[in-house]
Amino acid sequence: MNLFDKILLFFSALGAFNGFLLSLYFAFFIKKKNRATAFLATLIFVISIRVLKSVFLTYYPETSNAFIQIGLTACFLIGPFLYIYVKEFTESQHTKKSKRWLIHVIPVLIAMAFIGYFYPYRENYKLWNRIPFGIFGWSLLVQWLLYVVYSIYIIKGCLRNVFSNKHKATSQDFWIVNIVIGVAFIWLAYNTTMYTSYIVGALSFSFTFYITLLIWVLKQRKVVLFFETPSKYVNKKINTIESNQIESKLQVLFIDAKRYKEPQLKLNDLALSIDETPHNLSKFLNDNLGKSFSNYINEFRVLAAIEMIKSNQEYTLEAIGLECGFKSNSSFYAAFKKFENCTPAQYKKILD
Repeated sequence: MNLFDKILLFFSALGAFNGFLLSLYFAFFIKKKNRATAFLATLIFVISIRVLKSVFLTYYPETSNAFIQIGLTACFLIGPFLYIYVKEFTESQHTKKSKRWLIHVIPVLIAMAFIGYFYPYRENYKLWNRIPFGIFGWSLLVQWLLYVVYSIYIIKGCLRNVFSNKHKATSQDFWIVNIVIGVAFIWLAYNTTMYTSYIVGALSFSFTFYITLLIWVLKQRKVVLFFETPSKYVNKKINTIESNQIESKLQVLFIDAKRYKEPQLKLNDLALSIDETPHNLSKFLNDNLGKSFSNYINEFRVLAAIEMIKSNQEYTLEAIGLECGFKSNSSFYAAFKKFENCTPAQYKKILD
């Protein structure tokens, strides 16, 4: 093995090793463990196994059949666990959790046990190549791709927030978009190896792994990334004393006076009520709170709607939306789903 191969082996194996450590962290050591973190841990774990299989097959061709079969099973589980994690991550905390995710996993495990017994990899190598009659190789390519495409569809709202200048992206948006795009990039790397090298797939995981972590850390620290267009107000937030005064005035208007119930309430009207300029109020909402005017006011409306849904069974959902300040039923449903990840009807059904 020459020096270049040793370098490739090192970085490929390092990515897999760090992937295993990160999966253990999300599974056992993160402070707020839940189903989403468990699925994320599993996703990173199966990708790490898949990468490790690539490394061993490239540099140690005599790798045991058992390990190869485990690696191939992990390949078929990447797509399902990506979808399962994305679904869990984007669903409302109020949504009743079920075990439907098992229908994406159990069939894969049963099928791979059958295939491993009757069609072991070494004796049926051609079936795993993307050539005519390479049924297993093509099945893996299509299955993984379909799950990636559907996951992208689920997070289309997050993608819009991240890549559009008209929307404010949250750290959660950046995280889930990086996870899905990262897995899509790994799929692309593994399925273009006929033009490059098989080890490129493993290297892509290491690259994606570190880039995702870097972006996540920087976004958590509110750092403007080099590929983002910084706002002309970056690092020019309204000072603490003034922002506290504005926030106190807004709290009085929205909590005590319930001004959010006014469907026609505009930024200019609100600014006039608290003796601020529209520019200053907009700057406070966007830079200090990280919210647009419409998002700020709709949060109060949605919270009020939730309370009414819980306590006023005689009201129709449309009446609740109008009572809380929404101009129409469609705007009520759109805002509710944005903040709660479910419609008012779905939320009410959960409560019932």
